[in-house]
Amino acid sequence: MVDFETHPQRYRHWKIVIDPPRADLILDVDASAGLDDGYELKLNSYDLGVDIELSDAVQRLRFEHPEVKVAVLCSAHPSAFCAGANIGMLARASHAHKVNFCKFTNETRLAMEDASAHSGLKFLAALDATATGGGYELALAADYILLVDDGNAAVSLPEVPSLGVLPGTGGLTRLVDKRKVRRDLADVFCTLEEGVRGPRAVEWGLVDETVARSEFECCVRERALELVADSERSEGSVGKGVELSPLDKVREGDHIRYRYVRVQLDEDSRVARLELRGPDDPPPADVGELLEQGAACWPLQILRELDDAVLNLRFNAPRLGTLIIKSRGDLNAVLAHDEQLRALRSHWLGREIMGLAKRVMKRLDVTSRTLIALVDPGSCFGGLLAEVLFVADRTYMRDAQEAPPRIAITETNFGLLPTLNGLSRLATRFLGDPSWLNEVKTLSGRMLDPREALTAGLITYAPDDIDWDEEIRLLIEERASFSPDALSGMEANLRFPGPETMESKIFGRLSAWQNWIFSRPNAAGSGSALKSYGTGRRPKFDLERT
Repeated sequence: MVDFETHPQRYRHWKIVIDPPRADLILDVDASAGLDDGYELKLNSYDLGVDIELSDAVQRLRFEHPEVKVAVLCSAHPSAFCAGANIGMLARASHAHKVNFCKFTNETRLAMEDASAHSGLKFLAALDATATGGGYELALAADYILLVDDGNAAVSLPEVPSLGVLPGTGGLTRLVDKRKVRRDLADVFCTLEEGVRGPRAVEWGLVDETVARSEFECCVRERALELVADSERSEGSVGKGVELSPLDKVREGDHIRYRYVRVQLDEDSRVARLELRGPDDPPPADVGELLEQGAACWPLQILRELDDAVLNLRFNAPRLGTLIIKSRGDLNAVLAHDEQLRALRSHWLGREIMGLAKRVMKRLDVTSRTLIALVDPGSCFGGLLAEVLFVADRTYMRDAQEAPPRIAITETNFGLLPTLNGLSRLATRFLGDPSWLNEVKTLSGRMLDPREALTAGLITYAPDDIDWDEEIRLLIEERASFSPDALSGMEANLRFPGPETMESKIFGRLSAWQNWIFSRPNAAGSGSALKSYGTGRRPKFDLERT
């Protein structure tokens, strides 16, 4: 069972040193503390457990330390900044774990770039030793890469020549899309096991600067201060942050309970049922009350719980291929919190909560599950929670005779929570008909019944009381009869029409190819590069190109 909750006091692999406006994230991997038995995390290599800590650290810098404007990624290992994903772990991991591991590391690196773009939290990668594979991919997520020039330290992406797989955490995409490395030079770089060092690394655009070891620490301080000066994290942010307290999760049998999220695991039907609960209390009156409530405020609490639930389903319930999402609560109360959150988003905490909402919805977007939203009497899908309806592959709303449910869209649904293609989910939904989107905007703030929601194109079907149970039963049974592989491919292709971004390329192109490569004999077979690595045996490849 993988647990995604942690705390700096329990970290085994990272250390955080806070010295405002700078924080150091120091990678010091405990080689004997892998998430599973059977491999050592040598040379600061990492597994999922290392990245869970990094994800937590970045989240805490955003919420608990608004006074920090730059995070310096550095290493405590004398001869390696980071050797990337642990090969022993990858060689013995299941296909599902490998793919989800890569997906999670991608989400963590993208969260770093999101923090830089939207929170003013800049990242400096201080490479005082070699950064290999995923170690260099970690550096690529930073705003500035500084490499020591000692004749030995290099950056490399050796996955193709040495392992027969692709860099799994966006390395190929960031080389050409983010750093604008010439594709012929990128081709050479990605086939050099030994990597590139010194002035050539700067010339090719692989790093921003190299400096002699004697000047390295001084240069790190100077570049960190420059990033601080470039940060838009407002001086008004300085002060007490919000502690991310434990989620107080309870697991009993096939149920997982949080304060506002409930999960039921149904192994027989291969379905997970997720229920989101509306707020118990009215929204905070002002920023001061929001800060006082801290992590207990409804939007932040439910988003953290939903994030944890989605990750748990990914890694701990791989056979449950359909996720049914419902809600319960007072729709007016949800809308009141939604309105207050939008009103406070100019404050750093309001902005961070909205940013978390964006990342959690994207986490749902790229989850390999059929997502079905059910709107029935007692539901509270409005504003922030209404976004779930547009994440879902299908939405069914019960046209009940008595007390029919209502949904409500707000300004939140028109651009504040963009999906991977950079558009709102509603803009993506009406990609072929912008005039329809404009008409839907006129419905913002209204309580829409099933017929109105169906006419507006906001839901898929509106079965009546007589047909409801049978329609949902047939939907679930039909979905369970399809090939999970075909469904994953179909859903991922349908969810992200429209413009392509670096983020959509990472998940829609790079991850898809990696998924295929991981399942091929050249990567997963007994004579594959992954299985042969470190044994002295040469890999045996199927030489037929497909």
